Parts: sequence; C-alpha cells; structure tokens
Amino acid sequence: MYLSRNHLSRRTLLRGAGAALALPLLDAMTPALASPQQRKKAPLRLVFCYVPNGIIMPDWTPKQLGSNFELPRILKPLEAHRESLLLLSGLADHNGNELGDGAGDHARAGASFLTGVHCKKTSGADIQGGVSADQIAARAFASQTRFASLELGCEDSRTVGNCDSGYSCAYTNSISWRSPTTPMPPEVNPRAVFERLFGTEDFRLDPATRARRLSYRKSILDLVREDTQSLLGTLGQADRRKIDEYLTSVREIEVRIQNVERNNKIEAPGIDKPNGIPVLFADYVTLMFDLQVAAFKTDSTRVSTLMLGREGSMRTYPELNIADSHHPLTHHRNNPQFIERVAQINTHHTTLFARYLDQLKATPDGEGSLLDNCMIVYGSGISDGNRHTHENLPILVAGRGGGSIKTGRHLAYEQETPVANLYMTLLDRAGVRPDSIGDSTGTLTQLGQI
Repeated sequence: MYLSRNHLSRRTLLRGAGAALALPLLDAMTPALASPQQRKKAPLRLVFCYVPNGIIMPDWTPKQLGSNFELPRILKPLEAHRESLLLLSGLADHNGNELGDGAGDHARAGASFLTGVHCKKTSGADIQGGVSADQIAARAFASQTRFASLELGCEDSRTVGNCDSGYSCAYTNSISWRSPTTPMPPEVNPRAVFERLFGTEDFRLDPATRARRLSYRKSILDLVREDTQSLLGTLGQADRRKIDEYLTSVREIEVRIQNVERNNKIEAPGIDKPNGIPVLFADYVTLMFDLQVAAFKTDSTRVSTLMLGREGSMRTYPELNIADSHHPLTHHRNNPQFIERVAQINTHHTTLFARYLDQLKATPDGEGSLLDNCMIVYGSGISDGNRHTHENLPILVAGRGGGSIKTGRHLAYEQETPVANLYMTLLDRAGVRPDSIGDSTGTLTQLGQI
C-alpha cells in the first residue's frame, strides 16, 4: 500500500504525447491515515439502459411477487444475477400517451422516459421536452468526476427532421435531456468513446488526420509508457497488479476497436454501418458496455445512459435468423410467429445485458463489486409494442445501490404509478434530492432494506 500522507489524487492521469490516460481506483488514492470506512466506501453509479419498441410482456413479468419468483423466458438469461435484481411492475409513463396529439408514441416514449414530460409535437427546431433524471444526477456529480455523464447508443440516427408522425428525430434519438430544449444525443462510435474516455486528443481532429495517426500508432499505452513506468515505481504490489490488469483491459478494448476499423469494408445487408462500428449487434453492444465499465473503473463518470436502439428501430437480427425489422414485428397483430420473433429479440437483449452485469460483478469496488455500487435501470417506455401502451412498463433495477436497495424481489405498484417516482427514489439513494422529476408524485416505498 502507498503509505505517504501525500496520497495520489483520484484524478491522476498517465500523460504522454497527445494522451492523458485515466487510472482505476488505487489504494494509493486513499490517504494513509484515513479511517477504514473512508478507505472502503465506493461511489454510487447511476445507469439507464433503454430498449426500444416494447417487450412481449407475458414473457417478461414473473407470476409471483416477493422473493420467491421464477424468472420468465426473457429474463431467464439474468438468472445468475437474480439476487441483484429488483423487478418492478405497475409503473407507467403517462406522458408517452397521445394526450390529444395523435400518433407518435415512439417519439413520446423516448423523450418522456427519463423526463416524465410530454414533449411538444414538432419536427422543426422548436423542440420542447424536459430535464432527464440522469442529467439531474449529472449536475450534482459534475465536480467529482472528469465527465458529468456519458451518453452511449448502439444505433445511428439523424437528429433533425420528422422521424415519427410529425415528431422530431431528436425525440426518438435521445433519452437524455440537459434542458427542455437540449437533448444529449448518444455517441454511437466506439472509437470516439474510447478517445474521449482515455484522454487522446484525436477526437478533436478531422477524420483524415486521425486516420493518419492511427496508421502508425500501435497503442495509446505506447504514448504513456514513460509516465506509467514512473508511477509504478511509487506503488505497492497490490496497486501495481491493479494497474497491470487495467492496462490489459484497455488494450483489449483498443484492439477490438482497431480490428473493427481494419475490417470496416465488410458490409452487412440492410445495415447502415458507420466507420468503426461492428457489424454484429452483439459485438457492438458488448463493446459499448465494456467502455461503460471502463468509465466506472476510472471514476471518469458516475452517470451514464445506453440506448440499445432508438425508438422505432428498424434493426434486423440476422444472427437470430430474423430478417424482419424489429419495429414492424412488434406490430404483430397477435400473429404467433411475429410474437415469437420479438420475444427472441427481447431475450437477445437481456442476454447481452447479463454479460454486462457479469463484468460489473467481476470488478472489485470498495468492499464489494461495481455491481453492488450501481443502480441500473433497464427497460422501455413502451410495454406492448403492438398497442403502443405506456402502462405497466417493463422495468428492472440491477445493483444494490451500495446497500441502499433490497434486491432479489419482484414488487408490484398501483397501476399508473409514475416511473419518475422510481428515479426520485434512486436519486435520493445517491444523495440527490430534486423537488420533482416531470410528473413524479413522490418516491417509491419498499425499495430499501425492510
């Protein structure tokens, strides 16, 4: 252990030519004279993971309440994490409904999911929504991390024009809103996320210059090698091992991104794939989840959103032998074959989410794991995609919130309970207490230890 009174700052960076690599939490970042409680306490992280187009609800909702529930088909991939899950039934996104505005449920679902606000129907520049729960938390934590928040997405989309029955694409493309008129479009390119997180300056360069640099750079680790060696000489054995494991994981992510970029000429039918984005959806989602884990390891941010797809997503899933686009399939009109395909897509999503939870659980953090110190909302602003319903949403929370949430249960709330009440509760656990979020009416009971 590093035993100097002049402990290492949690914002220490490994610097080199054009790079400034963030570090994971080390023993040396805690003062030598700190109390055991100070040494072991880890920060809470808030994550909102959004899936589009609704869920096949009979295959999502457990039949039993309390702790003795059986995970249905779509949630079955999460079996290994059932004791870290809180399944919530009865929550609603009332402002996703038309409320006199006619069609446009997908746009309203995305825009209101984290804001609890009915967005203005417009396809022009005069968009109007609300401030999202993640951004309320981001403002509170901004001074404590390098980045106030991280917005990620796994499907590209334009941000202007009409994307849903007269609603702006800004509504379908973003669940995160910094202000009622300022959405936070997700970053969909893994290379751009990597460069932002690990401090390279390339993300500010034009594509041609960045490509020339990539042609001769072996790794970001080469740029910070000298600083790395200097730091290692001041650390204890445990911290040197943490640094080695961390740098190995950074390099592994970097190699995966480089491999995608080398093979970017491979085209997949029906997929509009920007440069640097994996063709296979599973590879794409896994890479974005891993970048999010890396951001939490380095305490670069404590708030993140990830959209597995934008609302109204037309993605196909050839890896599942499903050639039909996702959105049209959800309008199944009770066709058993279409319902089955949607259920397969829903299960594919939770399978990828389960791997993300595996990564968080395997990462030590304070007295527990990253998963223990996370509060991860996974769900959709639409329940039944066939009817565009916004009641009884598919919502779960993963992670124990540093011990403030009693997981391993299925709870049912009174129908029409605003989903924003959940966000009020989670923010309260994180020490953030806004007067309200959108149409919230208070906090949820029973989430904590009872």
